[in-house]
Amino acid sequence: MPEQAAGTGRQAVDREGRPEPHRLQDGLAVASITVGVAALIMGWLEATHLPGAIAGLVGLPLALYSQMISATTNERWLNVVGMVASFLGLSFALKNGGFSL
Repeated sequence: MPEQAAGTGRQAVDREGRPEPHRLQDGLAVASITVGVAALIMGWLEATHLPGAIAGLVGLPLALYSQMISATTNERWLNVVGMVASFLGLSFALKNGGFSL
C-alpha cells in the first residue's frame, strides 16, 4: 500500500509484462554525461578552450532537457553529473579564452 501512496506502484509494461525500457531517456542521460565530461576536460586545457566552450554550451541544455524527461533515479543522477560537468567545463573554457580563436 505505501507504494501506491507514493505513486511508484504502477509501471508501464510491454505485452509480456516486463517493464518498458527507457531508451530515449537512457540515451540522453549517457549523452549528457559524455558531453559534460568532454566539456570539463577540454575546458580545463587552454589549448582546447573553444571546443570546450561549445561542448559546455551544448551539454548544459541537453542535460536540462534530459533531466526534464527522465524516468528513473539513475537517469537523474547521470543528468545532474553531466549538468555540473558541462557548467564547470564552460566556466573553465570561458576563463581560458572562451569563444575566441
